[in-house]
Amino acid sequence: MKALRRFLDNIKPHFEKGGKFEKLQSTFEAFETFLFVPDQVTTQGSHIRDNIDMKRTMALVVISLIPALLFGMWNVGYQHYLATGQEGSTIELFLEGLKLVLPIVIVSYVTGLAIEFAFAQIRGHEVNEGFLVTGMLIPLVLPVDVPLWMVAVATAFAVIIGKEVFGGTGMNILNPALTARAFLFFAYPAYMSGNQVWTHGLMEGEGIVDGFSGATPLSMAAEGNVDNIPAVSDMFFGFIPGSIGATSVVAVLIGAFILLFTGVGSWRIMLSTFAGGLVMGFLLNAFAVNPFMEIPAWQHLAMGGFAFGAVFMATDPVTAARTRKGKYIYGFLIGLLAILIRVVNPAYPEGIMLAILLMNVFAPLIDHYVVESNINKRLKRAEAQAA
Repeated sequence: MKALRRFLDNIKPHFEKGGKFEKLQSTFEAFETFLFVPDQVTTQGSHIRDNIDMKRTMALVVISLIPALLFGMWNVGYQHYLATGQEGSTIELFLEGLKLVLPIVIVSYVTGLAIEFAFAQIRGHEVNEGFLVTGMLIPLVLPVDVPLWMVAVATAFAVIIGKEVFGGTGMNILNPALTARAFLFFAYPAYMSGNQVWTHGLMEGEGIVDGFSGATPLSMAAEGNVDNIPAVSDMFFGFIPGSIGATSVVAVLIGAFILLFTGVGSWRIMLSTFAGGLVMGFLLNAFAVNPFMEIPAWQHLAMGGFAFGAVFMATDPVTAARTRKGKYIYGFLIGLLAILIRVVNPAYPEGIMLAILLMNVFAPLIDHYVVESNINKRLKRAEAQAA
């Protein structure tokens, strides 16, 4: 590492103002601060700097996503082997999934980072670190057979329209990864919904064994086939068709533990999101007028991408509510709406995506009223003390 540090120090003057590569200063700075913690110190004011900067925080989130990514790769291979009637070892299943998922991850990162670097150079700013997480989240919420060019287009849409037009990382109002998913969902619905898209090879239909449907538990429930929903244990461990990285609750919980242990994720949002989902589940159970409403409330939490959205999407610090009380309200409403949308409107069985995007828009309003409420309480207290 010392040799790398010396190499960077030697070439650094070429990228500073007046150097022959000064126009690439943002690019150099991005790589330098990714490899080494910046040695910047505060020269005035009372600000404190430590080693946990934005890049290190983003890296922790990426690490928390690795269990979901690795299991997703295995599950992609498992579902494909199941659909084609083959048998394979754990390694063979994983390698099959790796072969299919890795290109999606590469396309997501290459497209997004290229745009991020271009915007940074044009604006003369530092490269935003937020895409380190977004570049991983986008592949995990997509079906495995989505064409790579669609991944590139959706990623470009998410970065440009979902983030850069608002000023970049920290300024966007919508979660960029969900913006990419929503773009694909409405622009290319044939590749994002239905029973054929969640298992590799099912859209082409070659070599698929008779009777294999590829339907997710949510689509089964929406079609009224509640009796054929997989066992809760299968949904909990993730042995079901679905988005690449969102099927395993166990992998998501491991990621949640990492986020909470390192203090990166908000337990208030996670807890209130699951609470909101449970409350809506109980309400639907009380008015159960169709088989979907009869599904136990707790079972909804293991279905689809609810857990993945609650842990990794709802807790996005940029687009979520920031006040303490606001986080409870924000998360609770996400859980409430996610279950309501998936049950009441079968056209959108994965309600967590729309619920989070909707609450992203209302998060500033929630914070506003929480702050106003606190101000009014303090004014009343001050008036009472003065009287």
